[in-house]
Amino acid sequence: MNFQFISMNKISPSLNNLLNSIPIIIAACLFIVLSFSAVFLYPRYQNLNELRRSLKISEEEVQRQEDYFSNLSQIGTDLEQYKEELAKISSSLPDDPSLPSLFSFLQKASSQSGLVLRGISPFTISSSEEFPNIKAIQFSLEVVGPYSSFKNFISTLENSSRIIEVENISFSSPKESSLFTFSLRIKVYSY
Repeated sequence: MNFQFISMNKISPSLNNLLNSIPIIIAACLFIVLSFSAVFLYPRYQNLNELRRSLKISEEEVQRQEDYFSNLSQIGTDLEQYKEELAKISSSLPDDPSLPSLFSFLQKASSQSGLVLRGISPFTISSSEEFPNIKAIQFSLEVVGPYSSFKNFISTLENSSRIIEVENISFSSPKESSLFTFSLRIKVYSY
């Protein structure tokens, strides 16, 4: 093999100019790449960072919601232990006033106590003064019977699961028998 070395003096002047301009060409290409990056890639990089921040915020929100629902589930499990007590509370302040069942209860309580329910006045429903979300149902009723039976009736009302408040009691003395006529003003609460 025979190698020939070409000296720099034998290179044509145009090739020599080209070799001398290579650093300028490299610098120009580098400038173009950097300009391209600055103009086109940097905004995309900023968008990517913004998307990452949004994703992180969304993940944190999802985690908070998962924690919240997990907490609600735990509270629901805990409330299951108090199901009987909650049922009592629910029956003491029902969502629906259910007037027929209330009047049926009063009829049954009076007859079991040994009283005769003579009449119930028309009722009025109003908002409670202390608690605006709670409705107060007011009415009067009249029962007839002996005093001991009346005491049993009042005791039955006090022990009822419903919140029943006796606001006023008046009675008339017996004329010919030992039966009193009792008039009661009653207030019952519901949601």
